[in-house]
Amino acid sequence: MIIGGIDIIALVATLMAASTPVLLAATGELVAEKSGVLNLGVEGMMIMGAVGGFAAAVSTGSPVLGFAAGAVAGAVLALLFAFLTQVLLSNQVATGLALTLFGLGLSALIGKGFEGIRPPPTAKVPFGPLAEIPGLGRILFSHDWMVYFSLLLVAATWAFLRHSRAGLILRAVGESHDAAHALGYRVVAVRIGALAFGGALAGLGGAYLSLVRVPQWTEGMTAGAGWIALAIVVFASWRAERVLLGAYLFGGITAAQLQLQAAGYAIPVHLLSMAPFVVTIVALVLITALHRQGSQAAPASLGRAFHASS
Repeated sequence: MIIGGIDIIALVATLMAASTPVLLAATGELVAEKSGVLNLGVEGMMIMGAVGGFAAAVSTGSPVLGFAAGAVAGAVLALLFAFLTQVLLSNQVATGLALTLFGLGLSALIGKGFEGIRPPPTAKVPFGPLAEIPGLGRILFSHDWMVYFSLLLVAATWAFLRHSRAGLILRAVGESHDAAHALGYRVVAVRIGALAFGGALAGLGGAYLSLVRVPQWTEGMTAGAGWIALAIVVFASWRAERVLLGAYLFGGITAAQLQLQAAGYAIPVHLLSMAPFVVTIVALVLITALHRQGSQAAPASLGRAFHASS
């Protein structure tokens, strides 16, 4: 189905793959922020996941090991952030920004030897006859396993936060760490676990960029995806199901700009490239205006340092 020179089926199919990196990173950041920690180092964790996953996949010939290495790289960087902010009580905003700069610099150093190399391909899920269904098959049944894994992670995160005791504890720590501590919960341990999970998902998102979306290693290839993931969490009002909506909105705009270029529309490429960020800013302004008169959507203890003597 083509409308205005744009293949709508191809657009929707591309949307799902384009959304996967930010969906993974935003889901991880949602869990971290639900515990009361603001980690602005998502960009740094994603780029380390990208280079770590790419290096492992090229070295071993296995994209699965590449994704695992990307998750580990992101988690290690997140644990460094956790040590600085939860143990040494450094400022979360400044430490997160430093983490991004550190990740960008270290990834550029590590990735020098991997430029111009193609990674092993990531296989698509074999759905058989389902993939042959006109229209629907291409949209829903033509993707690699990481696309479906990201959707399962969103569903699992929603269920964990809403219906599990551990999720209730994590939310309690994010709402009032002093009250949670008084009830006997280990606030620092909960937050470190949430940060490690968030870092692993950010690393997975970065690995997906370098192994599937591009696929190659390029310095600075995340190109602001980590900041978009942070904005999506705010756009989603810290709710897992809305993170999916926000990520697919961003992915749709990214896919649309490629389709517009392919259709030959006389729109400057720089305007198309900035479109996802402009839409994100507009969405954040609208969400902020909606919350201004209502209840606070963010966890009450978000960004506040905790120490047991407080």
